[in-house]
Amino acid sequence: MKSSIPISATIIALTFAGCKASEPGKMERSAATEIKHVVTVGGKDWKNPVPDTPEAAKEGGEHFQHHCQICHGLDGQNTGVPFAAKMAPPVADLSTKDVQDYADGQLKWIIENGIGPSGMPGWKGILEDDEMWKIVRFIRHLPPKGSLGPPAVYKEGAEEHEHTHEHGKETTPHTHKHNHTH
Repeated sequence: MKSSIPISATIIALTFAGCKASEPGKMERSAATEIKHVVTVGGKDWKNPVPDTPEAAKEGGEHFQHHCQICHGLDGQNTGVPFAAKMAPPVADLSTKDVQDYADGQLKWIIENGIGPSGMPGWKGILEDDEMWKIVRFIRHLPPKGSLGPPAVYKEGAEEHEHTHEHGKETTPHTHKHNHTH
């Protein structure tokens, strides 16, 4: 493949660009497109050993909510994720034809290995194979866009922002404690 931008220069450019939540510029968009074309997604011939049942999709959804919703939204379609469209490349909407056209094994490979500078982390060593395969089952049966609302962390931030800017004047934001149990 011929390229006008060497891969090493692209990686350096992305490294210095950082993870900022603003519209990607022309150089960022070009670099991200180049990398996406160079990255090879493995797993095409891997077969999903998890039966395609409502129970498997439900359990996959539970794993998805725990690990993936912060970037992909509760519905896998970026609902309520304020930075999703502003990343370079944008956070993938998992309902799109591009994503749904991947084989199950390719989706599992992406979950396992991530996609380099896109921001998609690899979950190998964090999630078990069975959990990743069940997430794939969830991705195949996503709920309707917006039906689950925004992730709580973003909903809470929006509510706090509203309280802070009521009636055009600044107020003191509320504070509270989170009770995290894992």
